[in-house]
Amino acid sequence: MEIAIKLFQFILSISILVILHELGHFLPAKYFKTKVEKFYLFFDPWFSIAKKKIGETEYGIGWLPFGGYVKIAGMVDESMDTEQLKQPAQPWEFRAKPAWQRLIIMLGGVTVNFFLAWLIYSCLSLFNGETYTDLNKFTNGVEVTSAGKKMGFQNGDKILKVDGKPAERLENTSINILLGDNVTVLRNGQEVTFPVNTDGVAEVLKQKEAKLYISPRIAMQIEALATPASQASGLAKGDKVIAINGQKAAYYDEVGALLNQNKGKTVSIDVERNGAVQNLPAVSVDKNGKLGVQINTKDILKSITTNKKYSFGESIPRGFERSIEALTMQVKQFKIMFNSKIQGYKNVGGPIAIVKNMPVDRAADGSIGINWPAFWSFTAMFSVWLAFLNLIPIPGLDGGHVIFTLYEMIVGKPVPQKVLENAQMVGVIFLLGLMLVIFGSDIFKIFTNKL
Repeated sequence: MEIAIKLFQFILSISILVILHELGHFLPAKYFKTKVEKFYLFFDPWFSIAKKKIGETEYGIGWLPFGGYVKIAGMVDESMDTEQLKQPAQPWEFRAKPAWQRLIIMLGGVTVNFFLAWLIYSCLSLFNGETYTDLNKFTNGVEVTSAGKKMGFQNGDKILKVDGKPAERLENTSINILLGDNVTVLRNGQEVTFPVNTDGVAEVLKQKEAKLYISPRIAMQIEALATPASQASGLAKGDKVIAINGQKAAYYDEVGALLNQNKGKTVSIDVERNGAVQNLPAVSVDKNGKLGVQINTKDILKSITTNKKYSFGESIPRGFERSIEALTMQVKQFKIMFNSKIQGYKNVGGPIAIVKNMPVDRAADGSIGINWPAFWSFTAMFSVWLAFLNLIPIPGLDGGHVIFTLYEMIVGKPVPQKVLENAQMVGVIFLLGLMLVIFGSDIFKIFTNKL
């Protein structure tokens, strides 16, 4: 059931994005009186699921759900149908239109993608607000894993800036750090700026849950005694651990480290209880290095969460800001993707990985449904991603056509038809090869349990 819901969300999101993207090409083409022969959701090699011709355009749904297309007469596209191009250009063909009109037609798809993301983010900010983990409320700083320490962090650091920009939200900051150059923290009362160590980034990306390398540093205050041994130890609900065997240990990471050194032994624990320090001389530590107590993390996490609301006037610029943030993050990913040490390309996921990571809403009774705010947030992010990808100047993508059209506008003469055909062929082969590599990577990760 969960896979079915995730798959439905993926297909719905892709369908919305593809239809609107292709409308971005279709509408200006029709406005400039250019003939559009086909308008398809998904690709239709050999056959289509459904099709109907209305006027001069065939509308249809293909069976291969990896995009869609509009086939514009007189244009070299991925269909590689060049027979028509051997005839003299007709007034209703793409190639007969002025360069500025062709440029608008080609930029229509990415323009719609960006404005769609802007609209979705604005609506999310207006109707749902934004809930995030507020770094400004991390009174005890952060706790970091071994990978985080390798990156340059220390337990207790308070993150102030990433690449000189204020850090406010843990969700964004944890990603920006991986993509950034340096971090500024408050450490022992002093501001310290250090470069992000790429060895640590590489270690984080090898993990399935990369976002967990930094988390709020939690004071060791006991909420409940979960085992008979802990109940007989003298510990009590509300106790704040401050030392173990005389060594200062007030936080979960400090306590955990000392308990691991004393597995299966008894330790002396100093706790703060009702404003006074009390020593418990013989507390048992189990073989796993645990005391058998629980910490009230729920209230702690609630205390560092901020729910921000936006008015209609505030939501529009905020939507634009979120779109730019998503675009910037996509561009920055290329920095680690092609870094020889980080090898971020190994973490690139295809459709299978996307489906697996689609958000779901889990109710208290165990039922699963669609988390609509998360769905629309994903759709907005993916819309920005598609806009960016399509602008890459590769023949076969919108960006390739834009480059050739700009060349014509600057030089004053079009690129030779044969050059366009050959470039398109190379671009199509490259994109098909890239698709095979991405799919192969997904399948390999499934079999190696890395997905």
